[in-house]
Amino acid sequence: MAFEPLTRTAAAEHACAVIRNRQQLWPWMIAGIGFVALVGAAGFRATPGALVEPLQREFGWSTGTIGFAMSVNLALYGVTAPFAAALMERFGVRRVTACAMALIALGSGLTIFMTQAWQLVMLWGVLVGLGAGSISLGFVATIGTRWFVKRQGLVTGVLSAGGATGSMVFLPLVASISESDGGWKTAALLVSGASLVTVPLVWLFFREHPADLGIPPYGADEVVPAPPVTGNAARLAVDGLKSAARTKPFWFLALGFAICGATTNGLVATHFIPAAHDHGMPTVHAAGLLALIGVFDLIGTILSGWLTDRVDSRILLAVYYALRGASLLVLPSLFGEAITGFMIIFVVFYGMDFIATVPPTVALCREHFGLSTGIVFGWVFASHQIGAAFAATLAGITRDSFGDYAPAWYVAGFLSIGAALLSTRIKRPSAEPRAEATVTA
Repeated sequence: MAFEPLTRTAAAEHACAVIRNRQQLWPWMIAGIGFVALVGAAGFRATPGALVEPLQREFGWSTGTIGFAMSVNLALYGVTAPFAAALMERFGVRRVTACAMALIALGSGLTIFMTQAWQLVMLWGVLVGLGAGSISLGFVATIGTRWFVKRQGLVTGVLSAGGATGSMVFLPLVASISESDGGWKTAALLVSGASLVTVPLVWLFFREHPADLGIPPYGADEVVPAPPVTGNAARLAVDGLKSAARTKPFWFLALGFAICGATTNGLVATHFIPAAHDHGMPTVHAAGLLALIGVFDLIGTILSGWLTDRVDSRILLAVYYALRGASLLVLPSLFGEAITGFMIIFVVFYGMDFIATVPPTVALCREHFGLSTGIVFGWVFASHQIGAAFAATLAGITRDSFGDYAPAWYVAGFLSIGAALLSTRIKRPSAEPRAEATVTA
């Protein structure tokens, strides 16, 4: 059978098809690398809730003491985010991300040598907090806005779900190892190794901008030159905050996201396992439930991203917060020695809503702040983690004072309903120029 040579027209069409495929493939490859990095970063953040009981047994530390270390972690995890976004603009995403993963690995690995509570604060709180804050949801916003014009909501949802996947992968394993002969130290080394493995992947294969490859962002027709960034990264981050803080939408988003952090990372992710254990449930079973929340979080966040491309983000946020508040108000009545059907319903319902708020929040930041989305969302995310930090400490103090977490669940439920009301106050952006963070030398 003979093959006829391609005509010039056919050859040109073939070349164009190859170019189009390359243009469509690279953004998804970058998103995939980001997803793997986020899973690795989430590994250590998934472990503290499973290690509260083992640390109390070995060192005799109170729930409040361990909760304080977690609070430092959560606070730095948030406050670092806008400065990390500025560093990514200044020095590149690849360098910042690789260094952040190495820092998480170092902080996790060194925990096996700690003997005092202040060392827990320095390692879990400071080192891991700084590393995890550098590869957080600001990283998600940066990838979404740089590499995608279409499907931004979906991509943001998928990347945000990377944290849930990390919890899903690591949490049951960490809980099981910490209760076995290996102990919590083996679990900490496992997470350290998993974080370290992602460093060469990011360093070798990640690219900064579509323009570096001579291609447009996904869904666009023209190559967009990488914007020049000069000056100090810290100043870039601070100027981004100053500009955004002059607007009401920023404060509505920041306050709502602070409540989001308090009711997720600060309360449920940190204290669900010890709260269940208080009612006689084995730690491994409680960790399994928390991991199941991660499974449905993965589904819910991706679905939320899909909806964000189609539905008003303000409506989505209001619905998400209101439903979360209702679920938290009924949670105290669901704890018991055994896992009941009602608890499974809560896990599914709450899991679908866990961080479904991220895609519409990023979309609203993009609407109001344009090219400054990465830095501004970094500050919004900082409020998320500050809320989480307060909740982690206050919930631990509540448990130590009252012998029960119930008051913390009730307060979180009503706060979530308040966040729903805040979301309805966000107006659509006017025709005036959006706030941009620009810094010159």
